[in-house]
Amino acid sequence: MTDVTRQLDAHYDALAAGGGESLSDRLQAAFREAGLDPGRLTLDEIAGIDQLHLGGRGASRSLARLGEVRAGQRVLDVGCGTGGAARLLADEFGCEVVGVDITAAFIAAAEWLSAATGLAGRTRFLCADAARTPLPDGSFDLVWCQHALMNMPDVPAVLAEWRRLLAPGGRVLLHEVVAGDNPEPLALPVPWARSEATSHLRPREALEAGLAAAGFVPVCVRDVTEEALAWRRKHGRREAGAAPARQLPGPALIFGAEFIEMGRNLAGNLAAGKVRILEGSWGLAD
Repeated sequence: MTDVTRQLDAHYDALAAGGGESLSDRLQAAFREAGLDPGRLTLDEIAGIDQLHLGGRGASRSLARLGEVRAGQRVLDVGCGTGGAARLLADEFGCEVVGVDITAAFIAAAEWLSAATGLAGRTRFLCADAARTPLPDGSFDLVWCQHALMNMPDVPAVLAEWRRLLAPGGRVLLHEVVAGDNPEPLALPVPWARSEATSHLRPREALEAGLAAAGFVPVCVRDVTEEALAWRRKHGRREAGAAPARQLPGPALIFGAEFIEMGRNLAGNLAAGKVRILEGSWGLAD
């Protein structure tokens, strides 16, 4: 296990690292407490733990529309987390998806959730370093990545791996957190880091230069910071409000009691221009 893996496990599976139950056991128990069968769930019921990025399912649908995702395409979901985007692409767009994440607890949860929602046949998951996967050359039509590069210290190696894995005519679809123009330190913790050790934010210009150096050309790139901030504020008010009668599992079961503070800090960092959110599509250079 590398230092990066240990750091990310300590962040994304902090409750288990502190001696608690595994992530999957904890979430399954929460579904039982909500009166649901953890072996048979709907995508709506798991929405609170399904996609751990700004904008939730709406942001994933927006990125899929931007990238003109089509049925039958082979998609690699990099930094897949609990597998929500992979399931959405399989269910709503008819794709065949492989999710990759370095955090073993996320892969175990993703496999269980795909089986519980009847999508195991169109999604599969692999615990691996995104810079070094055991997957064959040219095996994907799309590389999909939402809020994951900011946890990866060696982005050039990751982008080179994407280039290797894409088939001719393939595209990269990216929804990513980048450093803003405000150079002040981030308010921490945030959903992707409790300290600067696991936060590898880059300015938009550096990320785009890295993509170009790796052989990718922009098709359409948009700054969606304002939409992301509005979504975060809306969900922050909901998280701080009274709990509904039937409490479905949410991000706090993954991140712990700090999740409310993480969301608040993220909104503040967005509003202060310390971070920005990009949505974009890149193709392979000739």
